[in-house]
Amino acid sequence: MEQKASTPISGDIEASHEPGAPILRSSSDQIKEPIRSSQDASDFQDGENHVIYIVGVRFWLIIASLAMSLFLTNLEIPIVTTSLVAITNDFGRFDNVGWIISSYLLGYVGVLVIFAKLSDIFGRKLMLSLSISIFILFSAGCGASQSLTQLIILRAFQGVGGAGCFALASVMLTELVPPEKLAQYVANLSTVYAISLLCGPIIGGAISSRSTWRWVFLLNIPAAAPALIFAIFALPKNFPHHGQLDRPRRTFKTLIAKETTQKVDLMGAGLLLLATLSMTAGFEEADSQFPWKSAYVISLLTISGILWISLVLWERYITNHSKTVEPVLPWRFMQDRAMLSLLLNAVFLGGPWFVAIFQLPQKFQLVHGSSGLRAGIQTMPFTFAAPIGSAFSSMMASKLKIPAIFIVLVSGVLQTIGFALLASLPESSHIPPRTYGYQVIAGFGCGINISTLLLIVPFVVEYRDKAVGMAAVSQLRVMGGAIVLAIATSVFNSYTRPKLAQFLESGHLAGESIPSVQSLAQFSVQDQESIKGILAHGYNLQMWVLCAFAIAQIPSALLLWRKKQIMV
Repeated sequence: MEQKASTPISGDIEASHEPGAPILRSSSDQIKEPIRSSQDASDFQDGENHVIYIVGVRFWLIIASLAMSLFLTNLEIPIVTTSLVAITNDFGRFDNVGWIISSYLLGYVGVLVIFAKLSDIFGRKLMLSLSISIFILFSAGCGASQSLTQLIILRAFQGVGGAGCFALASVMLTELVPPEKLAQYVANLSTVYAISLLCGPIIGGAISSRSTWRWVFLLNIPAAAPALIFAIFALPKNFPHHGQLDRPRRTFKTLIAKETTQKVDLMGAGLLLLATLSMTAGFEEADSQFPWKSAYVISLLTISGILWISLVLWERYITNHSKTVEPVLPWRFMQDRAMLSLLLNAVFLGGPWFVAIFQLPQKFQLVHGSSGLRAGIQTMPFTFAAPIGSAFSSMMASKLKIPAIFIVLVSGVLQTIGFALLASLPESSHIPPRTYGYQVIAGFGCGINISTLLLIVPFVVEYRDKAVGMAAVSQLRVMGGAIVLAIATSVFNSYTRPKLAQFLESGHLAGESIPSVQSLAQFSVQDQESIKGILAHGYNLQMWVLCAFAIAQIPSALLLWRKKQIMV
C-alpha cells in the first residue's frame, strides 16, 4: 500500500504513517526503523491521517508550557483556602466568603468539555493561547479587586481560563508523544497536578503571612507569561495536523468562515454549561446558605435535572442526524459501556480526592490545634502518595501490561480501605501516628485512578472524540468533587450543629457554625475537649461518606470488562 509523504518541521519531528508505528526522521530525511505499538490503528487516529511527533527543543518548550499552565491553574483551587482570613479582613466582610472558592470551581467545571470541543474546531494552539491569556488577565483583575463582589466575579472568569488550560494540557499530551510513551507522560502530568494541590495551601499561607493576599493572584502574571510565550512560538499552527499537506492551514479567514463556525454545537454547549452550573451551585448552597428543602436549592437541582435530560436528547439527535454540527458530548459515549465506566468512576473519584484535600487540613487545625502551615504539612502523606500512585499505575499499565480494569479495581479497593481506616480514628485531640499511614493508603489509591482514567480514554473512544472524552472525564471529576463536598458538609453540619448548640448559646460561638481556633481558646480545657470530640466525630462521618464513594468505584469499574481486555 502506498504511504503518504510527510513534511519535516525544522528537522524536529517523528512521523507515523500508521498509528502506533511512528517513523523517526532526521533533518536529512533518513528513515529509521518504526517503533511498533501493540494497539490497532483505530485506537489512535482516523484511518487516513498520519501522525507527526515534535521532538527536540520545541517538544520540551511545549511540555513546559503545558506543565506550567496546568500547575498554576490547579494551584488556584487550594491556594486561596489559607488566604481567606486575610481577604475578609481587608474587605471587612465575611458573608459569601465561600464563593471566593466556589466561583472559581463553577467557572472551571462549566467549560472543560466546551474548550476541548472548540479546540477540535478552531485548533489547539489558538485555544491554548486564549486560555492562558484569559487566566493571566483575570488573575490581574482578582489582584486589583476593590470589593468582595468584584473578586468573586473575576474569580469565575479566572476559572474559565483555568479550565481551558487543563483541558488542552490533557488532550495535547496524547498528541505530543507516541502511544508507547503516553503512560509515562500522563503520570508526569498527573504528578504536576497533584503537587500543585499539595503546594497551594503552603504557598497561600506563606504569602498571606508575609505580604498582601493580592500576590496570591498577581504571581500568576509573571509565572504564566512564559507558558503563553512558549505556546505561541513553539506550537505549530496546525497542531496536531502540522506538516500534513492535505490539511489546509488555519488562518483568521478560515476560522471565521461559515464552514468552521457552523460546526459549533451552540445549543449543546449552552445546555452543558447551564446544567453543570445549576447542579454544582445547588449542591454548593445546600445546607450552607440555604436548607436542602429550600425553594432555592430544590429549584436549582430540578432545573439542572431538566437541562441534563435536554442535553442528552439534543446530543443524541445531533450525533445521529446532523452532518455539520459536531456534538459537544457525543451520544456515542452513552452507548459505549467502557466510556460510561470512565465517566462514572470520574464522578466517584472526585469526591474522595477533593473532599480529603479540603477537609483533612481543616480537621488538623480544629481538632488537633495545628496552624495552617503545619496542617498543610500534616496532610502531605495523602498528597505525596497520590503522584506516586499515578506513576505506579502508569508503570503497571505500560510496562507490565496489566489490563485497565484490574488497575481501576485496585484503586477503588485501596481508597475504600484507606478512608474506612481514617473514619475509625479516635475522636480526641491526640494524633495517632497511624493517621499518616492511613493517608498514604487513601492517597495512593486516589492517585492510581487520577492518571489511569485519563490514560484509558484514547484507547476507548474514536480518534475524533479523544479531546472531548478526556475533558469529560476531567469535568465530571471536578463536578463529583463539588457534589460530594456538599454532601459531606451536610452530614458534618447535621451532626455537629445540634451537639454544639449548648456551646453556641454561651456566646463564645455566636455567629459561627464551625468554631475557629481562636474561639475555642475561650473555653475551659474540659469544654475544648468536648467540642473537639464532637468535631472529630463529624469529620469521621465525612470519611465514611468518602468510603461509600470509593466503594462505588468498584462496580462501575466492572463495566470495563471485555473478552479482550483494554491494555495500554
